[in-house]
Amino acid sequence: MASSFAPYTYIQCPCRDSSNQTRPADEASPTAAQQSGDSDDDHAFDPRAQRSTFSLYPLEHLLYCDVCHQIRCPRCVSEEVVTIYCPNCLFEVGSSSLKTEGNRCTRSCFQCPICIGPLAVQALESPPEPALLSADSAAAPTPAGPWILTCSYCHWNSAEIGVKFDKPQGIFGQLQKLRYGDEPSKHVVSGGDTSPTKADSIPETQKARFTALKSFYGSQTASANPGAGLSGLGDYGLASPGALTRIMSIYSGNNMSGLKQKNRSTNMREADLAQEGFRVSDLDESGAISQLRREGWDGTVTRDQARMQVEEGARFADELWPIPYLLRTKRSKRCPVCRHIISKPESKVSNTRWRIRLVANSFVPSISVKPLHPAPPGSDEALLKPLQPTQFLLTFKNALFDDVKVTLGTPAMTPGRFASRVTVLCPEFQIDANPDNDMYLDDVLRDGDKEGQRRRGDEGIHQAEAGKIWERGRNWVSIVVEVVPASLRIEPPPALLRKEGDPEPDLSPLREDEDILEIPMFVRLEWEGEAAHDQVGTATGKEKDAREKRELAYWCAIGIGRISQE
Repeated sequence: MASSFAPYTYIQCPCRDSSNQTRPADEASPTAAQQSGDSDDDHAFDPRAQRSTFSLYPLEHLLYCDVCHQIRCPRCVSEEVVTIYCPNCLFEVGSSSLKTEGNRCTRSCFQCPICIGPLAVQALESPPEPALLSADSAAAPTPAGPWILTCSYCHWNSAEIGVKFDKPQGIFGQLQKLRYGDEPSKHVVSGGDTSPTKADSIPETQKARFTALKSFYGSQTASANPGAGLSGLGDYGLASPGALTRIMSIYSGNNMSGLKQKNRSTNMREADLAQEGFRVSDLDESGAISQLRREGWDGTVTRDQARMQVEEGARFADELWPIPYLLRTKRSKRCPVCRHIISKPESKVSNTRWRIRLVANSFVPSISVKPLHPAPPGSDEALLKPLQPTQFLLTFKNALFDDVKVTLGTPAMTPGRFASRVTVLCPEFQIDANPDNDMYLDDVLRDGDKEGQRRRGDEGIHQAEAGKIWERGRNWVSIVVEVVPASLRIEPPPALLRKEGDPEPDLSPLREDEDILEIPMFVRLEWEGEAAHDQVGTATGKEKDAREKRELAYWCAIGIGRISQE
C-alpha cells in the first residue's frame, strides 16, 4: 500500500463560491473586502468534504484569466464551439447541417459494432476461373462489386448481417436505404423536430415514432384549445410569437374569449394508428428464446455494444449495424466573469496548435512534496507512524518573470475524524523570478560549482529551523513542514473530556482513503507586474514602465502519505 501512494497537490478553484462568479459594483469597497475576508476566515477549507471533491484539480488541468487574475477550472468556464468535424475523415461540418443530418458523419466513416474499430470499404472479389488465362503484364481488372464494410481488427464484415453495397461511394445513404427502405420518412437521422412527410407512412425507429407522436398530440392540443396559452407540445416557453400573444391576452384581460375557451372542456383522443406513432408491443419471445438456445451466449451483444448502436433494441450479434462516427468539436473557453477568452484553438481541423492558451502553469507556482529523509521504496517505513513527528519538503517553483512573495496558512489540526498536527516552519518567503536560460547561462555555469560545494559541505550540519527556508534556487524555494500523524484507532473519547451537547462520536469502521494525511493549505501570492493599458499605443514612456501590485489567493490540498494502521 505504501509503494502505491504518490504525494499530490490539488488546487481549489474559486468557483466553489457562487459570489465569486459575479463582479461587484464597487470592487474597491473596503466593506465588501472585509466581509469576504471574514467569511473566508470563519469557514476553513475541508478537502474531505463532499463539495470539495468537485472543486479540486491538478495544476495541469487549470486555466488562468489575466484580466480577473483568478484561476479557472473546466467547470466554471464558458465554452463556445469553434469547429465541428469528423474525427475519422477530418471533414468540417457546418452547424446548420446538424439539424438536418444529425450529429454523425454522413460520409463513408463507420465503426465496427463488435470492437469499435474503423471500417474500410472493400470489394467482394469472385474467385478466378481456371479456364481463363491472362498475360503477366496485363493490368488487373477493376473490381465491380458488390462492396462490403470490413474491420481489420476483428475481421467482422457487413456481409455477416446481409449488407452489401452497389458502389463504394455514398455508403451512408445506401446503408439507410437498406435498413429503412426507400421511404425517408420512416426514420429520423437528426434529433430535431422533424415530422413524417407522408400521412400514410409508418415510422419504424424510436426517433421517428417520437416525432410522429409529438406532431399528433401537438395538433390535438391546438385543435382542442385554439385560444389557450399553450399552443401544443412543440412550444416550450416563449419559442413562438403566437404563444407570447396568447399569454399576454390572457393575463391582460383584453381578450375575454380566451378565458371562456379555457374553461370549456373538450375531448382529446389518444394515438391509435401506426402512422401516428402508436405501436403494439410484441410479447411473443419464442423466436428470441429459440435463437438464444441455438447460438448461445456468444451470439448475444454486450452492454457496451448495445449502447454504441444508433438505434436501441439490439440483443443478438446479427442485429448489430455499422456505427457512423460521432462528430467532435473544437471549443474556445471564456472567463465566466469578464468574458475574456482564455483558451482558443485553431479553427483548422488538422492544426493542433492554440491561438490563445492561458494555462495556470505559467502563472501559479507549482508545489511538489517529498520526505526530508526518504525511506527505501516498498518498505514499511514509507508509512507514516502515528504520533511520531515527520518532516517533509515543500518545493515552490516560480514560473513568472517577477519575484513572488508567498504567504502560507494551515490549520493547526487537519479537519476530519482523525486530526493530525501540522506546523509550517517558514510560512513567509520570497521566490526569485524565472530567469531566461540564454541570459543567465554563464552565471549558472560559473556559480554551479560554488553552490554544489556549499550544499555538499553543509549537508551534514543542515537542520530545519523555524522562520528559515531549507534551500533556495534561482526560481524555487524549499521549506520544511512538520506533521504529527493521528492514531487511526477507533475508540470512544474518555467521559471526562466529553461535554454536554456534544454530538455522538463516529465509531464506524475506517472508510476508503481515510488513512491518507491530507493538509489544507491557504496560499497567498503577491508580485508586481506590468500595468495593463486599455488601448495599445496610448501609454507614455513613464506609464509603460509603471508596475502594479497583483495578488492571488487560493486553497490547495496536499497529500502527504498514508498513516500506518498498526
